Amino acid sequence: MKPIEQLTFTDDYMFGEVMKNEKICKGVIERLLHIKVDHVELITLQKDISPYYETRGVRYDVYVKNSYKVYDIEMQNKHYSDIEKRARYYQSMLDIDMLAKGASIKELKESFIIFICKTDPFKLGEPCYKTKTAFENHPEKIFDDKTRRIFYNASAYTKESDPELYSFLQFVSTNVPEDDFTGEIFNLVEQNKQDEQFRSEYMRCNLHDYDIMEDGIRQGKQEAKLEAARNMLMENVPIDKIANWQDLPLETVQQLAEELKAPVEQ
Repeated sequence: MKPIEQLTFTDDYMFGEVMKNEKICKGVIERLLHIKVDHVELITLQKDISPYYETRGVRYDVYVKNSYKVYDIEMQNKHYSDIEKRARYYQSMLDIDMLAKGASIKELKESFIIFICKTDPFKLGEPCYKTKTAFENHPEKIFDDKTRRIFYNASAYTKESDPELYSFLQFVSTNVPEDDFTGEIFNLVEQNKQDEQFRSEYMRCNLHDYDIMEDGIRQGKQEAKLEAARNMLMENVPIDKIANWQDLPLETVQQLAEELKAPVEQ
């Protein structure tokens, strides 16, 4: 768990807390997309979308929508080799979420999946990557399904010509504010660090995540023990020795033996 005193804007929990501020959220979107945002209706932090219990859910950093557009803004502190598929999956979950709320296909809003990356996601040296879909046999014709996927590379901020976006990407890369807007973000980060409610929630969430991680580790170790016990049973090792060597209840090993229909030696 990262100490609260070392948190910056780009850290997951702090990013979500700062983007809860409507003025900051609007300012970030305006700089990233070069537009003016009239208002935002909803800012949902760490939004979980799991449409069906058996499917893998997706957890958004900040999910914002207004009457016409939906924005998913992701802060990426490390390099992911599968970032293209991540963008695809996030996009599909946005659409499912809108349809689950009663929208028809024709009512699907224009959506933006925006990744703010501290490192270059595609190793091409550009400060921004925008994707579009075209017809293969008519590349001049755009297949406009109203989805937008945009990737920012903060490490290449010196190549950005727009002054406001330059300052924002520089701040993401260096944590040094250079204009009023990034200074406002920096000050809000420092205020949050001193806020008792923020500190308490940060600790609680990290402990919760730690518990989940520990549960996963314990489950993994248990599965490894069971797999080793199955292999030993296949080799006709006595179940009392298996139970002792793998630190498993005798009843558990007996049940595995019955499932494998292996000879049980007392």
